[in-house]
Amino acid sequence: MTRSGPTLLPPDPSFGHPSEAEVWRQIVDHAPAHWTVIACQHLTDEEREYEIDIIVLIPDHAIVVLEVKSGSVWIDETGQWWQGRSGAEHRIDPLRQVELGKYAARRYVEKDPRRSRRRLRWCHALVLPNSRVADDFALPDLPRSMVHGRDDIAGLVDRLAAAGQANPEGHAAPREDECDLVAEILRGRSLPLRDVVAAAAERGDEVTSRLTAEQAMILKVTRLLNRVEIRGGAGSGKTVLALAQARALTRGGDGRAKQRVALLCYSIGLASYFKREVAPDKYNRRPAFVGTFEDFARHIGLEEFGTRQDAAFWEQELPDRMAELAAELPDGKKFDAIIVDEAQDFADSWWVPLVRSLVDEEEGGLYVYSDENQRVFPRFGRPPVQLVPLVLDHNLRNTQQIADVFSSLTPMRMRALGGQGPEVTFIPTPAGEDPQAAADDQVDALLDEGWRDEDIALITTGRRHPVQAELQEDEGQEGYWASFWDKDSVFYGHVLGCKGLERRAVVLCVNDTGVHDRSKEKLYVGLSRATDRLVVVGDPEMIAAMGGIDVARRLGAG
Repeated sequence: MTRSGPTLLPPDPSFGHPSEAEVWRQIVDHAPAHWTVIACQHLTDEEREYEIDIIVLIPDHAIVVLEVKSGSVWIDETGQWWQGRSGAEHRIDPLRQVELGKYAARRYVEKDPRRSRRRLRWCHALVLPNSRVADDFALPDLPRSMVHGRDDIAGLVDRLAAAGQANPEGHAAPREDECDLVAEILRGRSLPLRDVVAAAAERGDEVTSRLTAEQAMILKVTRLLNRVEIRGGAGSGKTVLALAQARALTRGGDGRAKQRVALLCYSIGLASYFKREVAPDKYNRRPAFVGTFEDFARHIGLEEFGTRQDAAFWEQELPDRMAELAAELPDGKKFDAIIVDEAQDFADSWWVPLVRSLVDEEEGGLYVYSDENQRVFPRFGRPPVQLVPLVLDHNLRNTQQIADVFSSLTPMRMRALGGQGPEVTFIPTPAGEDPQAAADDQVDALLDEGWRDEDIALITTGRRHPVQAELQEDEGQEGYWASFWDKDSVFYGHVLGCKGLERRAVVLCVNDTGVHDRSKEKLYVGLSRATDRLVVVGDPEMIAAMGGIDVARRLGAG
């Protein structure tokens, strides 16, 4: 795109006097597009502070520093400069002022490690927009070409270009790229940019405050109830609340005895989060068990397991054998309370061994956290006991922009209280084309925005990303999930393993090759994993088919 005028730094400067703005506007309106005009440039060195009214960078001519003096300006018989403005008169030394500013700016530029190795041509000039300067004006240190009076303003751009041709010192006329570099240097280096991480952290603090208050209320209610199902959509704080409840029951207090607690989930990734959060270096008293349903089977004594593909083993043989082992546990090995997060992942048959693992099967604590719309596995189960339902209808985790995108997929109407954030980005890819390369590009774009590796996850809905596949093969599941906490790495995952987990910035790669029974649920999980910044990559028609036209419309995909 061709520029219609010069580059302006800043685009809309604030001048101390209208005459300065008038001179700036005259230059801006008539300068060629390859010029750069810098206004109100401040510099400070060890000796003093400087304020330069205008610097004009003219490729193939010079860098011209201008001092603008408004009002009536004259020189008396002793050679003293005077300025009259608003009914007052005072002495000035505009020539020394502009020279000092020019040399300060040049020194600053030449000290920068990026500077041109050539000594560039700098010159200075006075602009007196309200005073007349005679055509034959002359001073030993100020030729007529370097001072511009009110009659010269209309042709100021041409006069500056002509003055820039003079070269008494023999320095090089700056090329256009050298002018661009000077402008960049004068803007400063290593500046503090808009910090996306800091903004996300501030929003996170606000979310934590709200979540803590909601936790306190729910935990207060559940002190009076032993059998509860807490239902809530993505972002409602179920996982954080489940963890808080496990700690509270283990710790006891407020009239309740310390309890022997088990905290379970299905996902290895979510279990690794729980284990980290109750590590010995954080808490002296930990839940008696924390892990996956498979870990729980080992905990109560099961030693042999079938393959992951053996559905009959996992949904019938395994829970039957676990129920037998649980019934034989002595009371000291059983649990006063069991807490299950992402309970929609549990099959009907899995609940029997859990209930039998309670010290009191009739009255023992059973706390279930679920979101039916995140049921991404073909299992359907409910605990075989009556539970009191409690509903979390606030989304506290996701920004309002992210929550709005998946709002039609939530199990109930959710109030988005996560605060404001950046708009969700949608990157369309052609039908039938693997969107992985485009998703990888978006990871790089997030890094360029200022997000750290530890803030970013790339999550797929179909085939695993090659980085995930390689890491799982090389490190195994435990080693792979340990990488989720690596501060030096972007995380690569799949929606099936990421429920209950989050990252500040997520690239969701919708790479399904077709629509399946649980496609809507997978898309829902993927869209809700980012707390602050969400980028969705994929075929617009596939996204509409998976999540519905409302999701596509909110993404701008349909």
